[in-house]
Amino acid sequence: MSSTIMITSRAIARQAAAKPLRAVVATRAASTWSNVPQGPPAILGITEAFKADSHSEKINLGVGAYRDDKGKPYVLPSVKTAEQKVVTSNLDKEYAGITGVPSFTKAAVLLAYGPDSAPLKEDCIAVTQSISGTGALRIGGAFLERFYPEAKAIYIPTPSWANHQAVFKDSGLKVEKYRYYNKETIGLDFDGMVADIKAMPKKSIILLHACAHNPTGVDPTEEQWRAISDAVKEGEHFPFFDMAYQGFASGDTNKDAYALRYFISQGHTPCLSQSFAKNMGLYGERVGAFSMVCASAEEKKRVDSQIKILVRPLYSNPPVHGARIASEILNDATLNKQWLGEVKDMAERIIKMRALLKDNLEKLGSKHDWSHITSQIGMFAYTGLTPEQMDTLAKEHSVYATKDGRISVAGITTDNVKRLAESIYKVTG
Repeated sequence: MSSTIMITSRAIARQAAAKPLRAVVATRAASTWSNVPQGPPAILGITEAFKADSHSEKINLGVGAYRDDKGKPYVLPSVKTAEQKVVTSNLDKEYAGITGVPSFTKAAVLLAYGPDSAPLKEDCIAVTQSISGTGALRIGGAFLERFYPEAKAIYIPTPSWANHQAVFKDSGLKVEKYRYYNKETIGLDFDGMVADIKAMPKKSIILLHACAHNPTGVDPTEEQWRAISDAVKEGEHFPFFDMAYQGFASGDTNKDAYALRYFISQGHTPCLSQSFAKNMGLYGERVGAFSMVCASAEEKKRVDSQIKILVRPLYSNPPVHGARIASEILNDATLNKQWLGEVKDMAERIIKMRALLKDNLEKLGSKHDWSHITSQIGMFAYTGLTPEQMDTLAKEHSVYATKDGRISVAGITTDNVKRLAESIYKVTG
């Protein structure tokens, strides 16, 4: 066989072999999902960085869940008892109704609005069980986008919980901001907040953290809440309360519901997102509720019917196990008393850790004013540290938290608070 024929044969073979490859490449290029962009990397790799750190006394202040004084996850004794009661009751696993477990939702609104609530007595509150607080916010956002007769925009504080913007944006609402946190005072920008509320277009939707503002831990005083209510009423705005920490903030469920209850006493008809993740430690059970105060029992029926229409295509109906646990705790007098004591204990541990951190920093001779650590409330605290200082804390001292200076006070223990204070002192002076 001549060399020319051999070369030609090889060329033909190469071309034949290349055809399937080219076809595959062409198929990939024309993929249905070729236009899907890569999402941004995680803003915070706290958990991963913490795990990779070999320091024997590393500290994780990024976790958004309660930890005991040994830094371990905590299951409330009342929850264990309630769960055992649920299990031994040998209940079926049938679907709940679209709006969830009735004994739970009835108890949830009683906890939030209080036994003296006029709308509750008049049967004017529409309520549905939700997939924790996030699900409640999403139901509320979808309802407002569909039925709120004014501008489809919601004003949230600056800063706010990181997921608020995404939840409301994906609900179809436009997200706007109002002033809340003052970096200079590491406290509430009360004047800026009220001014922004008064500058909002009439009948705007405004999101308000009922207590334990996340992420700053900065709450208005009762006097300030009254002034905020006046500004909201003056603008004829619609208040949407997010109450993820009732009881967990101060240790008193009634005190933590002050803002919501005061607004209602002043004639507001707000809607409310509730979560039982923090105050019952039911994080993975995803137990929450969304409720809306209506003008009459008849209006409540119409609102309730539309909430069901919204929920049905979202997830059909909520899970029952966590709601049954919460229902046992809220409806059993003995368990309820025990739970309230446990909630108070958790809140007081957080308050104690704040005081210990402040005391240790002052004993080290820090020239900074750390009074904001104890004046703030709830699981999170804004330290006032810069992103650069937070980087130094992580790299040089194995203390991990978010770059904006927010720490989870639940991650502080009596064993690590001294080292934490020393690390902050070395970074801030």
